Amino acid sequence: MPPSQCSGESEAKRQQILDGALVIFAAHGFEGASMSAIARESGVSKGTLYNYFTNKADLFAAFVEHNCREKLPLALAPIQLNEPVKETLTAVARAMVHLITLPESIMLYRIIVSEAPHFPHLATSFWQHGPKIAIETLAGWIQQQVENGTLAVEDPTFAAEQFFTLCQTRLAHRKRFNMPFENEPADKEKVIHAAVHMFLATYGTNKSH
Repeated sequence: MPPSQCSGESEAKRQQILDGALVIFAAHGFEGASMSAIARESGVSKGTLYNYFTNKADLFAAFVEHNCREKLPLALAPIQLNEPVKETLTAVARAMVHLITLPESIMLYRIIVSEAPHFPHLATSFWQHGPKIAIETLAGWIQQQVENGTLAVEDPTFAAEQFFTLCQTRLAHRKRFNMPFENEPADKEKVIHAAVHMFLATYGTNKSH
């Protein structure tokens, strides 16, 4: 149930449960995780757990929302700094590459893809609190740059989706498949700068640099 409906809810206790859920979901996935195991890992009784979350899907959705709200603003923060276009895109690309390669992000992706056919609302929750917000935020910034004459884009939302896809080149799938890197830092820098270069080559104007 929503936090406002939990009588006497403690945010610290709620966070304690979410921290425990992270451990169990990471180890067992969604289907393999049990509320009993999450309660034990969190150091709370099952009764207390159910006072905060009505079922496992409710808990997982809250975990996804919390994870997105905690990490996504940091990744999108460069957009608010009013730096030149190339510098802003580079900072966003670096932040997104970091975000999508975090162990928690990899774990969430694997669970959601695995469970989406059976629990589509989990994928919907992730999309609404993660990618959708990121795309809308970047698209809004792109629209501002169009108005300033620094970018030439007909569809800012599509362009934002393209940019975030470029940021996943080489890195995302290899991480998700647990494949090794010979030189991960160098690969990350290559992806970051290539994403910005390709984006500006398509949408940049003389004022972009």
